[in-house]
Amino acid sequence: MNPDHEALLALFDREMREHARPDGPGVRIERTGEVVRQVGAADDWNGVVWSAPDLDPARADAVIAAQVAHYEALGHGEFEWKLYAHDGPAGLADRLLAAGFEAAEPETLLVAPVAELSTAVELPDGVRLRTVNDADDVELMARAHERAFGSDWSRLRHQVLARLAEDPDGFVGVLAMVGEEPVSSARMELYPGTGFAGLWGGGTVEAWRGKGIYRALVAFRARIAAERGCRYLQVDASEMSSPILRRLGFAALSTTTPYVYRSH
Repeated sequence: MNPDHEALLALFDREMREHARPDGPGVRIERTGEVVRQVGAADDWNGVVWSAPDLDPARADAVIAAQVAHYEALGHGEFEWKLYAHDGPAGLADRLLAAGFEAAEPETLLVAPVAELSTAVELPDGVRLRTVNDADDVELMARAHERAFGSDWSRLRHQVLARLAEDPDGFVGVLAMVGEEPVSSARMELYPGTGFAGLWGGGTVEAWRGKGIYRALVAFRARIAAERGCRYLQVDASEMSSPILRRLGFAALSTTTPYVYRSH
């Protein structure tokens, strides 16, 4: 990794993880010295976002067990430990697996300076973009997501509705529409005080893939990020979106794997 990327990764770790802010209404950040975790209701994202880089291997198992006990005491049957490839100590992933966590698909942490990204929105004929403004629009986001990914959007529905109602300045939702039908949706989370904004979603229904809609959604959100004074855009990218984002100017800084714990 070149020195610029190393410095950017260190900035990301410090601003977005060690000094994490709650990612929505009704959630809180808890710091224990060894981990930073987010806690909310069952439909919120609950999990460990950072662990101390000098975490003592002799204490790691006890720290993991303490997080399981903490979330179970709150009645949460599921939470996530968001592990990055550069996190220590060595073997932390194996310790999580041994403690009953399950690894989901790894993603690539990509970051780009907003000032270096194109904000030119180029769309195929018949497609228009518009922002999400109310509960009806959230249902359109849900329809696009479920058609694109084949997964349930109920928890995200709860989170997006809460953001629209209680923190609309910290959230941007975008719909790609063909007539009255949503064919793609995406969102951007703003993290005031960090310089970062996060891009999420971007799933496009199969019949409309490969036509530039994903790139247009990135450019649309990059323009808004620039207007809001954000310095960097961050994406946890899948294998499908990572090559597109790299071509647009994003750099890979690390990989991240969600380790999910479910009570048995």
